[in-house]
Amino acid sequence: MSSVSDQNMKASLNERDGFQVWWRLTRPHTLTAAFVPVFIGSVLAAIDGAFHLGLFMAMLIASILIQIATNMFNEYYDYVKGLDNENSVGIGGAIVRDGINPRTVFLLAIGCLVTAALLGVYICASSSWWIALIGLVSMLFGYLYTGGPYPIAYTPLGEITAGFFMGPIIIGISYFIQTLSINWTVLLISIPVAIFIGAILLANNIRDRVGDAENGRRTLAIMFGHKGATRFLAIIFTLAYLLTIIFIISGSLPIWSLISFLSIKKAVQAVKGFAGKKQPLEMMPAMKATAQTNTMYGLLLGISLLLQLIVPL
Repeated sequence: MSSVSDQNMKASLNERDGFQVWWRLTRPHTLTAAFVPVFIGSVLAAIDGAFHLGLFMAMLIASILIQIATNMFNEYYDYVKGLDNENSVGIGGAIVRDGINPRTVFLLAIGCLVTAALLGVYICASSSWWIALIGLVSMLFGYLYTGGPYPIAYTPLGEITAGFFMGPIIIGISYFIQTLSINWTVLLISIPVAIFIGAILLANNIRDRVGDAENGRRTLAIMFGHKGATRFLAIIFTLAYLLTIIFIISGSLPIWSLISFLSIKKAVQAVKGFAGKKQPLEMMPAMKATAQTNTMYGLLLGISLLLQLIVPL
């Protein structure tokens, strides 16, 4: 019966075997959340006259590896704690549906962190060893997100933690390693990015709200309820776009950054996609639209900064 259930779930999610198993394990829809902040921080540094391709690539790869490791720890610990099964939606499914050994997933996560740490040595040697401390703290929180005795993902602090580390921290580091300085403008610009990244986690928790509540989690989605959490998603989307307008008017962002508002359509689609839905599979399009909102906004914001670099207004 379990085998039949596995096949039915894989079919409904359009999952394939082979390389796709390992690709899904990385949860690729989340990886833009690692790319976007590095991209933005590096372009801001280039605008201020500093850019080193080697540092950019090292920071980008390290950030993506830490994100992949976090996703793998999530997969591993949710399985160990009995939160995932063959019918769980929104997971890689490598353990519960594809039969990958849990220890293999755990060791792959460790391998990603070790590789990221080695890249961090190069980054620190080329900039400042203070980055090592921040990098180690970031990797620790990547592990503690679902690992340890009190996983952050099981609390109302999941969205804030993810947004903080993948917004101000990564953007700030990406800027600092290029310029050896930091300023308030860079940190302010990182706030909308942090909000959109946090929104991905909120959308995930809205979809999983019922199952998470049954397993003792206390996420924001559980505390707000489905309607309240959907409204909150709309509120933080609105806040992010309002901040973008303020930063454009104040001159912190160029007029080119108006192109980032092309992502609003996806944000609206995400909010409407959650309205009135009850089943996790029904909410998958809304979850996808939320991730796409982050991707579109981040890429368009980064492109607007590149345009400012090439054609200043």
